[in-house]
Amino acid sequence: MNLTTKKELVEKLNSQLAETEIALIVDYKGLNVEAITQLRTELRKEGAQLEVVKNTLLSLASEGTSVSVLKDFLKGPNAIVTSKSDPVAPAKVLIKFAEGNQKLEIKVGAMNGKLLNIDDIKALAKMPPKDILLAQVLSAMNAVPTAMVRVLVEIPRSFLYVLNAIGDQKKAA
Repeated sequence: MNLTTKKELVEKLNSQLAETEIALIVDYKGLNVEAITQLRTELRKEGAQLEVVKNTLLSLASEGTSVSVLKDFLKGPNAIVTSKSDPVAPAKVLIKFAEGNQKLEIKVGAMNGKLLNIDDIKALAKMPPKDILLAQVLSAMNAVPTAMVRVLVEIPRSFLYVLNAIGDQKKAA
């Protein structure tokens, strides 16, 4: 690979890493082509991608991005998994895949400029997807005004029940 090709690759990676929500570094040593292809397919279904890039090029490409915190972990055969939309989905796919394939090692991750260790990634994988979280937040936000309306409607209704009971009492007497 000549110098201009490397520069183009670094620029492309830099723009890709600048837009990413989450980046995860995995050690793929020992996985065969079929297993890596299967992993790539599963990640692609979730809007993520796996790329094998030289550590020096990845280190240069991460300059000025939130992924730069991963530089110290770029040693040995690494692949980077990135997602621009949902940070939970690639973590779920990797954790599930690593359970079935002992040769895949999830090393570390970065999200919003913060380093994620393996325990953080496992906790992230247990979270519901972004759409469900947004629905839960919307539901919680909607519950407060709905409860308020019910309380406000119940006051005049209760007052009317009392007035009707008094009226019925007077008619009976």
